[in-house]
Amino acid sequence: MDLLWIEGELLVAGPDTRAYIGSSAPGVRHAALRFAPGTAPGFLGVPARELLDARVPLADLWSPGRSRRLASRIGTAADPALALEDAAVGLFDAPPDRLVMHVLRGVRRGIEVRVLASKVGLSERQLHRRCLDAFGYGPKMLDRVLRMNTALDRARTGLPLAEVAARTGYADQAHFTRDVKALTGVPPRTLLA
Repeated sequence: MDLLWIEGELLVAGPDTRAYIGSSAPGVRHAALRFAPGTAPGFLGVPARELLDARVPLADLWSPGRSRRLASRIGTAADPALALEDAAVGLFDAPPDRLVMHVLRGVRRGIEVRVLASKVGLSERQLHRRCLDAFGYGPKMLDRVLRMNTALDRARTGLPLAEVAARTGYADQAHFTRDVKALTGVPPRTLLA
């Protein structure tokens, strides 16, 4: 999930299950802050599932005055991106959710949902609901997104896509390409360019 500042307006980009291609006029100033998985709901005060596939003005989630003051502070800064980051750090006081961190570690290690649910003391259904609140989608979709991000990070180092696919757990390069295209709307080479 992201907090976006676009020429004085603050928007929240919720978790996406499909590609979102944005556009703006030339010269429009942007700054963005990407939250670590599962942390945005604590900052925003709303479950991630309520923002799934949405772009919402921050003023719809917070009071308009609070949102306006934050947008003004960012807009008058010499570096809006740095001001956005500083503001978020200053406003975020919720400790990390231990369950969310445990789920993230388990998903990243490839632990099956059934086993992961048992390890955290929840039924699969309860785990799924908690994941919807924290991430916007269930553990299997979370795994797809995290795996794709890891693969793209590896591809940015210059590794051939076939090797990236193999190292990241895809069946082959075609599987990697299909998954990236399904999640981002474009094939890996286009996304990386």
